[in-house]
Parts: sequence; structure tokens; C-alpha cells
Amino acid sequence: MELNLKRPICFFDLETTGVNISKDRIVEISILKVFPNGNKESKTWLVNPEMAIPKETTEIHGITDEKVANEPTFNQLATKVNEMIKGCDLAGFNSNRFDIPLLAEELLRAGLDFDMKNSVAVDVQTIFHKMEKRTLSAAYKFYCNLDLEDAHSAEADTNATYEILKAQLDKYPELENDTKFLAAYSSRKQFVDFAGFIAYNEDGQEVFSFGKHKGRLVEEVLDSEPGYFGWIQNADFPRYTKKVLTAIRLRKLNNSLKM
Repeated sequence: MELNLKRPICFFDLETTGVNISKDRIVEISILKVFPNGNKESKTWLVNPEMAIPKETTEIHGITDEKVANEPTFNQLATKVNEMIKGCDLAGFNSNRFDIPLLAEELLRAGLDFDMKNSVAVDVQTIFHKMEKRTLSAAYKFYCNLDLEDAHSAEADTNATYEILKAQLDKYPELENDTKFLAAYSSRKQFVDFAGFIAYNEDGQEVFSFGKHKGRLVEEVLDSEPGYFGWIQNADFPRYTKKVLTAIRLRKLNNSLKM
């Protein structure tokens, strides 16, 4: 089943130096852009992460320091990546918890804003886990009856993810062929930031989801303990989390000035 799209959607996959969203960097990025009329555009870039790639990570995706030594840095590629995904919905495999947060960090690090207020994100892994509880290679075999060659190659993983989502729509009639529905279905919990440090409570208010203030309203904590904001800004939190917290603080200040 082909996707019923109202706007372009970008399937993408990252290979990285590790799994720390704040510290690790992209070494390969592949994007498959699918348009509502069915046309496709794809780009794959190797990226110089400007840091050593751990041996144990290279053993997973096969990308060595030597392989990316003469490749562009993400800072050099950021504008091209941003132009390709701008105005699009996003999709990937475990993308809500890893690929999107790490991509946001890289774009912010390069001085480009990243915001998904007008976009949705479809996580094909979440749909798969809710339905079958497997891995990407198993998902590709299960839904498409094909073996995933070159697993952990960003391009192979990206194309497999696109094919899996189409096959999921064929297999499960309860899944609506609509990106907003798929995004809602593939989301786990409503977080304000990608990394999950700030969440929405049942009333739609921002609350901290970690540490000593877990469950408390963000605005309430900023009132009672102003230094907490500074601590987060200076600590090793993702840039996007800091951006979200700053926006909440500015909104609160603006509201107090209007009163």
C-alpha cells in the first residue's frame, strides 16, 4: 500500500559514534524524501564527526575514522540536510527516541533551528513493537519476506524502513493511511523535548520527568528554585532540552509582564 500523504515525509537513518544524544556525532546520514505524488528523492552522506569513532561502534556499522577522514563535517552539510527536511514530516526506526533527538542536536550545534511544531514523526519501530515485538532485520523479513542486506548501513536501513511501513499498512487494516494517525500511534509518551526530560501531564502542562523535581510543574520549579534553570543550562543536557526550557521561561516572563 502506498502512503497517503498530504505533505512530503522524510524517512531517515543515522549511523553515529555512539548513543549519547548530547555528545555523540553523526558519521552517516541517509534521507529518503517521499512526495504526495509518489515521487522520491534520496541523499546519503558520510560525515566526519570530528571525534574518534569507538572500535565497538565501528564493529556495528563498519565506518572507520579513515573512511570519514576526508568527508565533510556535519556543520558543512547542515544547510543541505535542513533544506531537505524542512516542511516535511519525519519517519524512521526508533527515530523518536534516538535519530530525531540526535539530529536536532547536530542542527542546533551547527547554528540552525530545529522545530517540529508543524510536523509529525512516525516511528516505524514503535508500530512494529506494538504489533510484533521484533528488530529491523526481523521486521523486514516478517513484513516484506526479504533479508536485509547491509544492515546498519544508513541507506539500507532507511529504504527498509520505508518498505516496512507500506507493508504494515497492508497488513493491519486498523492502521489509518495518514501520517498524523501513524505519528500518534507510534508515539510512546508525550514529551515536550525529544530526550524526554520535560513531559506533558494529564492537563497538558509541562512537568519535569526526572530528578528531584520529577512530576512537578516546570513553571512552579522555576519560581521556587530559579537556580535550577541555570544548572540545566550549564550541565550536560541536550541543546534542544535547553531550548525548550528557555522558551517556557520566556513565556512565563512575558505572561507576568502582561498582568
